[in-house]
Amino acid sequence: MRAALVGYSSSEEEEEEEGGRQGGGAQGPPRASVTRPRLPVPAGLPGDPEPEEAVRDDSSRHGGRVRDFPHERGSWATHVYLPYRVQEEFLELVDLLVSRARTYVSSLAAMEEFHLSLSQCVVLRYHWIDPFVRSLKERLASFNRFFCMADQVKVYTNQNKTRTFIGLEVSTGHFQLLELVSEVDRVLEEFDLPTFYKDPSFHISLAWCIGDLSGRLEGQCLQELQDIVDRFEDSALLLRVQWEQIRCKSGNKYFSFPLR
Repeated sequence: MRAALVGYSSSEEEEEEEGGRQGGGAQGPPRASVTRPRLPVPAGLPGDPEPEEAVRDDSSRHGGRVRDFPHERGSWATHVYLPYRVQEEFLELVDLLVSRARTYVSSLAAMEEFHLSLSQCVVLRYHWIDPFVRSLKERLASFNRFFCMADQVKVYTNQNKTRTFIGLEVSTGHFQLLELVSEVDRVLEEFDLPTFYKDPSFHISLAWCIGDLSGRLEGQCLQELQDIVDRFEDSALLLRVQWEQIRCKSGNKYFSFPLR
């Protein structure tokens, strides 16, 4: 079964390969954010010396991926997510899945880092990063650590159909994730930024390729991948994930918010 889309960007600055929107990611159309007047933009701040200056993008520098939005000086791609602490057995499972999936799509590449997205990748002006992070910290301070089971293989595409992903969808822990997204959405609305997707498909992306090749990965391939997961030794324990912190990446800056 294929999810309609996944909210991923395509810039190397915007990803942790995807660090990224990472995946991250979710299915369905974005929820409309509350209409509010934009906050005034002060001029001449550090890190924003040439506002609105466009930068030429070269997709060959990041594996042929195409940006979802143009790069501008002083605009920082920003993403909120749960980082997944990788175990050796998990990498063995990923290798098995990617190896089998490459018999259907040879261009598939395994992700270098793994996470579960709580936001789309949005654009912040440099001078709003600190207040954005402070607001996140306040709203997320009361959340406790929790577990999810991520054991359902799914195929995703990003919004503009330029990339395809194989991911492990969360089957338990959905309620806690929605609570987190609700608080992150409130922060995004404060800055008049797009909120997360309605009815999201929370997942950990495992592999990706350029283009919409979801048709090749659905059906027989997807069933074979699920069989690998189901038969993998101790998969029930391995794919029971405890989330211990939330992270925000803005450009090359990282901010962590430990869960209680």
